[in-house]
Amino acid sequence: MSSARDLSQKWPQRKWMRFNAVRRVFHQAVDLVAGFVLLASLVWLIAAGATWLARLSDNRTIAALRADQDVKISSDASAAVIFARAGFLLAHQRIDETQGLLELLARRDDQKVYRNLLFNLGNARLRQAFVLISNGDLSAAVPFVNLAKQNYRRALELDPSDWNTKYNLDVALRLVRDFSFGQENEGDTLPASKQLWPDMPGVPEGLP
Repeated sequence: MSSARDLSQKWPQRKWMRFNAVRRVFHQAVDLVAGFVLLASLVWLIAAGATWLARLSDNRTIAALRADQDVKISSDASAAVIFARAGFLLAHQRIDETQGLLELLARRDDQKVYRNLLFNLGNARLRQAFVLISNGDLSAAVPFVNLAKQNYRRALELDPSDWNTKYNLDVALRLVRDFSFGQENEGDTLPASKQLWPDMPGVPEGLP
């Protein structure tokens, strides 16, 4: 049997062993947390670096497009790059290609840029209609005006308070009246000629 003296000597030793075990667990936990923090920091730095590089690339592409360079963009381009590409295309009267970008931009989570492109596309189509009207080709102008109205109305759905869009929609409505007589076989619009719109003073001023 162990004597009382032997037990008194073993008791501090057991406490010390337990302390060492707890200390080892504590250090292991600290090392684990430190490793996790380091890994998370590395992931954040990599993500931040990738974002910075993407923005740098976007800025270069946008600058080139604004400098009138015909730079192609990918289908996963950012909303800002798509908008810049659309601006280039509209400046060169390439409206059909811009329509494709509008559909691409609709899938981006940026309603403001999407609305701005709707407005610009409507303006471009209305300008085409003005050219045709000034040449006396009313029938050819009607489809452009109708598409412009669609663009303006969609833009107003996103921002009903935008005065410029309201004004340009009013101009488009004066150029081509909505046909509301229920005769679907005759189309949905009528040209704003003197017979249909006798108080129309020619092409409205204030081009978009």
